[in-house]
Amino acid sequence: MTTVTLPTATAAVLPLPGRYAVAPDRSLVELTTWYGPLPTHRRRVTLTDASLTVPEPDPDLLAEPESPTLRFEFGDLDPARGTTLLASDTVELLDGGRKLQLTGDLILRGVRFPALLRLRIVERTDDRLLVVGTARLPYRLLRRATGFRPGRLPRPATRLRLLVAAEFA
Repeated sequence: MTTVTLPTATAAVLPLPGRYAVAPDRSLVELTTWYGPLPTHRRRVTLTDASLTVPEPDPDLLAEPESPTLRFEFGDLDPARGTTLLASDTVELLDGGRKLQLTGDLILRGVRFPALLRLRIVERTDDRLLVVGTARLPYRLLRRATGFRPGRLPRPATRLRLLVAAEFA
């Protein structure tokens, strides 16, 4: 009798196990404020660090597999307070492995704010992953919780959209 280990869904969608980083010139981050259906302010944000960690598959088939983790660090999202962090708690595969959904926290001014980042996998190889996605955040709740303002001038806003495009290699 032969025992065969079947690959997990994350093995087919994500790169091989390991830690991957984003080169500074291989990313794009944009913050847009929206008031209803209209964008009121848009600016680029610096991605100072980003990492993807894909865990080794557990040889014990009964144990629950570890979830991959994604971490994004923005240098000037909130210029008054320094760096801002978006870290994932869980990563789910959607749409047959063509999309990733990250549930985690946006850590802004030392306060954790729940965030949902949906990423579309544009290209994937064994050692590279190219993703594009957005996180939509309710502006009023974020401002009440953290005191965050997207710019120096007051502009009306009901929600924020954080667009992220990154190549992990």
